[in-house]
Amino acid sequence: MRPHATPGPRKARPWRAPGVASLSLGLLVATGTHAPAAARPNMIFILADDLGMGDLGCYGQKLIQTPNIDRMAQEGTRYLQAYSGTTVCAPSRASLNTGLHMGHCPIRANREIQPEGQMPLPAGTVTVAQILKSAGYATACIGKWGMGMFDTTGSPLKVGYDHFFGYNCQRHAHSYFPTYLYDDARRFELPGNDGKGVGKTYAQNLIAGETLKWVRANAERPFFLFYSVTLPHGRFEIDDLGQYADKPWADQQKNYAAMVTRLDSDVGRLLSLLKELRIDENTLVMIAGDNGSSFEPKSEIGQLFDQTMGGKLRGFKRTMYEGGLRQAAIARWPGQVPAGRVTEEPWAFWDYLPTAVELAGAPLPDSFKPDGFSLVPFLKGGPAPKREYFYWELHEVKSIQAVRFGDWKAVRNGPSAPIEIYDLKTDSGETKDLASERPDLVAKANEIMRVARTDDPNWPLVERRNSPRKRAKR
Repeated sequence: MRPHATPGPRKARPWRAPGVASLSLGLLVATGTHAPAAARPNMIFILADDLGMGDLGCYGQKLIQTPNIDRMAQEGTRYLQAYSGTTVCAPSRASLNTGLHMGHCPIRANREIQPEGQMPLPAGTVTVAQILKSAGYATACIGKWGMGMFDTTGSPLKVGYDHFFGYNCQRHAHSYFPTYLYDDARRFELPGNDGKGVGKTYAQNLIAGETLKWVRANAERPFFLFYSVTLPHGRFEIDDLGQYADKPWADQQKNYAAMVTRLDSDVGRLLSLLKELRIDENTLVMIAGDNGSSFEPKSEIGQLFDQTMGGKLRGFKRTMYEGGLRQAAIARWPGQVPAGRVTEEPWAFWDYLPTAVELAGAPLPDSFKPDGFSLVPFLKGGPAPKREYFYWELHEVKSIQAVRFGDWKAVRNGPSAPIEIYDLKTDSGETKDLASERPDLVAKANEIMRVARTDDPNWPLVERRNSPRKRAKR
């Protein structure tokens, strides 16, 4: 049993381990009615790679300029407790696309495959793109994928996306002057780039241009765009330092600031295009980072820019503390999402699929039950969905877990490590472990960690991984 407290009556659906279900697109179309085309909004999810909550002016950043995203927050809702799928790239993206938390998601860590790519989504995986495509939406992923090369079951073109452009492999995406990119499954070369930080073509220029081109081409029909921007993930390479060129900062600090501001300017270009095309009021745009802060507070970038909200959040990428799980998140939809709202109510990436499905008026396959809940009433100004818990795990050096139930947060830094308990209502920085005072909460957290996950041979709970991170050539 997966213990969920639902917001209201919900038809039970059989669960098919390990977290994927077969999807017949024809069956989806045949067994449900779509909402009228005029009532179905376009949906854009902008996922910024390693963007920290504290990188944006609307979250308190003073040194990096982000006027477009700040204006997006003024015109929409800013979330202070939005949670990523987990604390690294591939599984977080998988959670967003599948509506599954880390106890059921088929990808629960970064796993490289040589010579290029990552562990693919398995055959039969249900994705938000598949469901929206079945409901008549045009679909595209532009930017970075990282969930399967084109000859695998995890190709974006096999899991519901009509169009792909950019980097498939997240390791390849570390270069902003790559020697090649992909247009759908076709590789095209970028002469003059060395893949090591020097070149004639800055990849984000092409990615941003393709994004605007695709939106313009699909403006007359409902569309879903997964705009998976690589900025501001390292390596820290930029083609123009702009206003930061003369700052008395280290080169890496200048580059990072310029990358965040470049992300901001491209978001501004996209929002301007929506207004130009007169589809602004029929388009839900959400932006988020794919995990929490990516820098230790004492690092060169961390010290200057402070991604941890003035030291209020503990931890960063690859940890299960709030600084690694919470990320910047904003929703904008004129006339639907309240302008200027700031909320502390929590939600998570696995809520996006049910949200998009409700907005599209599309049915779920009977054999599939997402872990998330629709955020539609919450987006429009109502309360967040009620649920029994949030659950995370990660399998990198060792298996680590976390769970949130109410305002209580539990962290276990290894299968045999003690469970730590924190009261997020009074201690968002997770400074005081209350486990010794609240054995009842330790027992509850332990039980949730047990029942929230489906065993998967790819993701056993281990104290330390013995196998190398890189996998053999497929």
